[in-house]
Amino acid sequence: MLGHDHEQMSAVISNAFVDGQSLRTYRHFPNTGARKSWAAGDAGARGVKLAFISEVSDEHYPSVISAELWGFNDVLMGDNPVKLERELNSYVMDNILYKVNFPAEFHAQTAAEAAIKLHPQVAFDDIAHINIHTQEPGVRIISKQGPLTNYADRDHCIEYIVAWCLLNGNLDANSYTDEAASDSRIDSLREITSTSENTEYTNRYYNLDERAIPNKVTVTLKNGDVMEEEVIYPLGHRERREESKPYLKQKFNNSLENTGLDQTFLSDAYNSLDLDKVEIYDILKKIYK
Repeated sequence: MLGHDHEQMSAVISNAFVDGQSLRTYRHFPNTGARKSWAAGDAGARGVKLAFISEVSDEHYPSVISAELWGFNDVLMGDNPVKLERELNSYVMDNILYKVNFPAEFHAQTAAEAAIKLHPQVAFDDIAHINIHTQEPGVRIISKQGPLTNYADRDHCIEYIVAWCLLNGNLDANSYTDEAASDSRIDSLREITSTSENTEYTNRYYNLDERAIPNKVTVTLKNGDVMEEEVIYPLGHRERREESKPYLKQKFNNSLENTGLDQTFLSDAYNSLDLDKVEIYDILKKIYK
């Protein structure tokens, strides 16, 4: 974006390795907290800062990864070299996941969608048991039992998310408030929910050519009837990119409401078919007056 040459970009990357990484502890029990909501913005801001520094400084650390004792490999990798899964190219950008409709941890996105589809078919008093079939990360990262202490804890609990969606048929930012969580039916459903790994889902999740995030929600009723919904790719996945675009635009428009910003200007920038002609500084001047 800044038009850096090869040497400048190399300098930025070397400084990024110098900084290492933040811990994930704020995403997991017992330290789950709101930092996970601004962590991506923080990482992006750090990258921009390093990019600007490279414009005015020649700081470059060519052996930051491999230097003995003080290099990235020795300090953070236990003397194991960094290994690339693939050639450096556009893979990450090609596989960007847009969080479109459901404010929930990504491993639960398809579970939320499946539960919302089941909502019209089930009533709370009729449910005997719920099974969530998910990928290995879904079990390891967001399957939780016991009390959920705050918003950040709840939106990283697949059982809470499925229970809310079955009960309400929707999911938004207000679904995780203390008031929302006070509905005793949510914990009642969590208590009769089993979450387990489906190895096929795990394989499809780790398949670098697919990167599916599958979930299946199965609801058994007290009369013995069984209903289930399976969703393989979340909205925002490259396989559903076109389907996602109207929702993504609506999310953008909603974010501008009651902000006092120039909605016409920002909407025109959003709709531009040639982003190279959209000046970032012009956008920033509209936001930071």
